[in-house]
Amino acid sequence: MVESGRTNPFAAYDPGRFFCELTAGRPDDRGAAALLRERIAAIGLDGLRARARAAERDLIDLGITFTVYSEASAIDRILPFDCIPRLITASEWTRIEAGVRQRVAALNAFLHDVYHERRILKEGVVPAELVLGNANYRPEMEDFPVRFGTYVHICGTDLVRDEKGEFRVLEDNARTPSGVSYVVENRHLMLRAFPDLMEGLRLRPVDDYGMRLRAAMVEIAPAGVDAPQVVLLSPGIYNSAYFEHVFLAREMGVPLVEGADLVVDNERVFMRTTAGLWPVHTIYRRIGDDFLDPAVFRPESLIGVPGLIDAWRRGNVALANAVGTGVADDKAVYAYMPRIIRFYLGEDAILPNVETHICRETEGLAYTLAHLADLVVKPVGESGGYGITIGPRASAGELAKARAALLANPANWISQPVVSLSVGPTLTEEGLRPRHLDLRPFTVTGRESWVLPGGLSRVALKEGSLIVNSSQGGGSKDTWVLEEPAP
Repeated sequence: MVESGRTNPFAAYDPGRFFCELTAGRPDDRGAAALLRERIAAIGLDGLRARARAAERDLIDLGITFTVYSEASAIDRILPFDCIPRLITASEWTRIEAGVRQRVAALNAFLHDVYHERRILKEGVVPAELVLGNANYRPEMEDFPVRFGTYVHICGTDLVRDEKGEFRVLEDNARTPSGVSYVVENRHLMLRAFPDLMEGLRLRPVDDYGMRLRAAMVEIAPAGVDAPQVVLLSPGIYNSAYFEHVFLAREMGVPLVEGADLVVDNERVFMRTTAGLWPVHTIYRRIGDDFLDPAVFRPESLIGVPGLIDAWRRGNVALANAVGTGVADDKAVYAYMPRIIRFYLGEDAILPNVETHICRETEGLAYTLAHLADLVVKPVGESGGYGITIGPRASAGELAKARAALLANPANWISQPVVSLSVGPTLTEEGLRPRHLDLRPFTVTGRESWVLPGGLSRVALKEGSLIVNSSQGGGSKDTWVLEEPAP
């Protein structure tokens, strides 16, 4: 039954056995969650719905969209926005921030090692064939130094929260992670549509992401350049994240370019302008390795820049993220991350992994096949929630198909237990209902790392669904990180 607009929106809200981001008792929120619930209740369901409709019109008017290509034709959609924010306390954020910075440091150390001395492979901590046989391993990066040893300049770390409220790392995104534009735009949307919810709450800001990103891009520019020219390289308007490319170029105050706008001359990169060629020193690229330089990778690429890799190797331009980072965010390599952190940093992982079984290993495959109905099985090379089989929710036919795929190519698969993902109150046609969430904090690294407070909270809008990806029908929430209380 649909609840009346005069009913307390939380009257029928029941998170069940799941950890709830807004109703679980957390003494360190200093009453912020209770205050937020009171304010939401004061607005009422009708008020929430009216403001949510206005916010959706805002998204459409502002062109805040992504593109879905899996249907009969490409369709631009707004990312569904849920108006009930997610709250993270200051102490929770301190742990998350330390954990993702630690992880990015280990990823960069790992990448430097595998493209240079390969100590971790020689000592057998990570199987050599897992790295050297990886489709994302780039021999062109061997013995090639990058400034400050930073390969992963922009990293999106996917976190989930279990039934005990503990954050765990689900995945690393070290190639061209997307979604940060929604973090900033969601905050702007809440400021416009729900200023009364924020009143008096001290939240950490997110508006300086563009400035921080540009500063890191300037830092990694070739040495000796007084005023480095930074550009954002996009595949163009048909890319699913094109809105984000436009947004980030604007936030950084740098030109948005496509491959045809750049030219390499005498091993240096230039941008075509109405006034002639203008030198370029740092490229934040949102194009995958394969299409980046047709002279090195796929010769049929029409969106890359011929000669770009050679100019980079000559030290005349910087690329972010570096080529070859995909070998570090492989789902099979993910399983070794606690060991990787220990190997390079001499520390235990601050944020634990989700338990992972590597099907390329005999023991991992045997366990997965024996417990297929209880596990989540994932292909190591896919993203966006594609190719996943969730055992407890799969039909007999789907399980049989997954079993056949595992036996045909074990190295392509990992498996994990089903994590009881935390939930947040989400506005639905029936009222406020619990929906599962994840969190993607974004880390920007030049000489040092900075983490955007909060990150992208993605929400599975379908009842019971664990798939939060936008391409699979997920939405997003604003993520509120509470400031430390004033002394």
